[in-house]
Amino acid sequence: MKRCVSVWSMAVATMLACVPPVLAQVATSAPAVVPGALPATVTQITVHAPSIAGNLEGESAERAVLVILPPSYGTDLKRRYPVVYALHGYSIGAEQWAKEIHVPQTVEGAFAKGARDMIVVMPDAKTIHNGSMYSSSVTTGDFERFIAHDLIRYIDSHYRTIADRKSRGLAGHSMGGYGTTRIGMKHADIFGALYMMSPCCLSPRAAAQLDPATATLLDAVKTPADSASLPFLARAQLATAAAWSPNPKKPPLYLDLPDGSSEHRDAVLAKWAANAPLAFVDQYIGDLRRYKAIAIDVGDKDGLKDDARTLHERLDEYGIANSFEIYDGDHTNHVASRFQDHVLPFFSQHLTFPPVG
Repeated sequence: MKRCVSVWSMAVATMLACVPPVLAQVATSAPAVVPGALPATVTQITVHAPSIAGNLEGESAERAVLVILPPSYGTDLKRRYPVVYALHGYSIGAEQWAKEIHVPQTVEGAFAKGARDMIVVMPDAKTIHNGSMYSSSVTTGDFERFIAHDLIRYIDSHYRTIADRKSRGLAGHSMGGYGTTRIGMKHADIFGALYMMSPCCLSPRAAAQLDPATATLLDAVKTPADSASLPFLARAQLATAAAWSPNPKKPPLYLDLPDGSSEHRDAVLAKWAANAPLAFVDQYIGDLRRYKAIAIDVGDKDGLKDDARTLHERLDEYGIANSFEIYDGDHTNHVASRFQDHVLPFFSQHLTFPPVG
């Protein structure tokens, strides 16, 4: 089974397609076990997020987080480590994301193949509509601030980290790639290197692409819990609206959809467009120049590749150093091997580590 990509009517569209209507978890192949790889330690913790508390949708402010500690963490007790924050995609949480990229095997394999020991942190940003878009909304809560502030503050205070932006990396796949792009542009004071894996939702979508059938399905949704029975794409549209067009005066969903009059539709789509990185990247060029390294990759059979290429070209136009690779693959089939053989080695090369010896 694989999850490929098609064009949907909205900004969230290109991350979603060929997904079975009920199944969201994708079975991905694992790279070969690396001989001699030492065991990493995986722990699940709960982090309180003041930035999410009090949201209108009722999302829990107690967020599950997976922390993967490198083999040396338990023996070299004076050593401090860089941290890579790895963001999952839409429809899955941190635990499912770990299965898709075969953690801890791929983390252990990366270290065994030469990547330097670092801590990997995988926060859960799943919501009642299956994804927060790592955005800031009174409806869902401020997941952007959760990643860039609350989570980092907790990790730095509970683990032996190097609490400096030059020793923090941010990566993510699909919706997580969008989150990496969005948060990376806005919080260059927090992170030192970025890796965007098949980032979704980079460009605005036109009103002409609206799907009447989806609108009909959404008209029948009366409570947040009703979204659980929706088809995949319709549920994703609710997630998009909750993140990008919240409406505190419109219970029980507290969101605006691009329906009704043309004036209302256009106003909602304008809000969605304002959250598209290709629409706001020009505002953050100075911030992007602060990064030591930026990487973007995408499969050649992934419908996201054109937008990913456009982002790469936009960075090139401004003279911002970045690497860009289109590899042989679709949206998910090589994500585990990419994480082991490209993402973690990238951060091993570009984050600041403590002096050896």
